[in-house]
Amino acid sequence: MAEGVKIIAVNRKARHDYAVDDSYECGIELLGTEVKSFRDGKISFPDAWAEVVNNEVWLRSLRVAENPFSSIFNHDPDRKKRLLLKRDEIKRIKRKVEEKGYTLIPLSFYFKRGRVKVELGLCKGKKSFDKRSDIRERDVKRDIERDFRQGLMKR
Repeated sequence: MAEGVKIIAVNRKARHDYAVDDSYECGIELLGTEVKSFRDGKISFPDAWAEVVNNEVWLRSLRVAENPFSSIFNHDPDRKKRLLLKRDEIKRIKRKVEEKGYTLIPLSFYFKRGRVKVELGLCKGKKSFDKRSDIRERDVKRDIERDFRQGLMKR
């Protein structure tokens, strides 16, 4: 990530379960108490996903914990949040999502210049044999790097 970016949370499971074809950086429409919870890192999104409704992108299943220091006017932790994208990006995403097998998954949340941003991935689900082959490739790569390092240390 670039300078001035503070990572809040990363969805590592998404890259394991889905093949990410494209990713978009979007803003997220939040309430004041939600921003405070984001600053504290009190978010949970294991099953989060996004959908396009009436040419707007909405993030679902993102749980933002209530701030204990706020007043009685606290936010609903499970409310859906609107994502801020350009109109042509929304059209492109909508066309892709209508194809079979594509879904929108949040890959990471971070602060960029004081604003909360979401990296939204256009993903296609992986089959179990795809996951096994990825694990196998990762193990082979790790072994090659280990052998290379040991070869450099022997000199």
